[in-house]
Amino acid sequence: MRNAFADEITKLAGEDGRLVLLSGDIGNRLFDTFKATYPARFLNCGVAEANMTGMAAGMAMCGLRPVTYTITPFNTTRCLEQIRVDVCYHHQPVTIVGVGGGLAYAELGATHHSCEDIAFLRALPGMSVICPGDPVEVRLALRAAVKQDGPVYIRIGKRGEPVVHQTTPAFTLGKALPLRAGRDLCLLSTGNVLPTVVAVAQALEEKGFSAAAVSFHTVKPLDEAFLEEAFATYPLVVTVEEHSLVGGFGAAVAEWRADHPEKLGRAAFVRVGTRDEFLHEAGDEHYAREYFGLTRDAIVERVLGSLDVGHAKIH
Repeated sequence: MRNAFADEITKLAGEDGRLVLLSGDIGNRLFDTFKATYPARFLNCGVAEANMTGMAAGMAMCGLRPVTYTITPFNTTRCLEQIRVDVCYHHQPVTIVGVGGGLAYAELGATHHSCEDIAFLRALPGMSVICPGDPVEVRLALRAAVKQDGPVYIRIGKRGEPVVHQTTPAFTLGKALPLRAGRDLCLLSTGNVLPTVVAVAQALEEKGFSAAAVSFHTVKPLDEAFLEEAFATYPLVVTVEEHSLVGGFGAAVAEWRADHPEKLGRAAFVRVGTRDEFLHEAGDEHYAREYFGLTRDAIVERVLGSLDVGHAKIH
């Protein structure tokens, strides 16, 4: 994902002279082409993310289109006040890119985990929150974000995420992207768990259940029209995210359901995400996903348990 981001922002810089990239002391080699081509439009702001965010807000007020980039918790939690007051309060077109969202930096410990960032950022007025599911969506999300007239947060993975979209889909902020059709349940994925969710759908099909899989790349604003259709159509709707169940994508869907009881339809609802706890053990992202039950097999087991409850309705 981060390689796709670096390549796409370099292309965008050639199309829009207002675009400026600010880095929090990472990605120096990643952005070699950008720096060589547009040296005056790359700023390494050092380990000073609050200052970087304030600089970006000032640049936006002067007519530029700044993009800030660093490890997710440092580009969100560390400078949350500056995002709130400098960027969102003034509704400035700053694009905040957090790399290594969720548990991608699991081996570096809790300081580098980010299972709360969606909750923090979606609570800020005027902020759009985008969690691309693969490198294709990263490119499309970035292009859409820099065209917005307000703040946007993009949460991407660290490296090696597989391409899910074999062709370029029609991408619109706030509009979900269906990937697989199904009749027994609907899996709604946000962020870099998308390849796992597609694998879950395939595994369920092998067990005789027809599962739709959908990329909900935009957490705020939600695609409410799709949610209404999904809850009216499927016996079971499942949200999956590499983020806390507190305040994340599943929570946003639950809030929508609570606010629209007339649109609940017939579906049961299950949320899959990280528990309300820190991970104190060491391990890579796969280990962390196993710990929190975010692997393919763990999600399949969770879904099958939910399907068993409503077995008579589904078959």
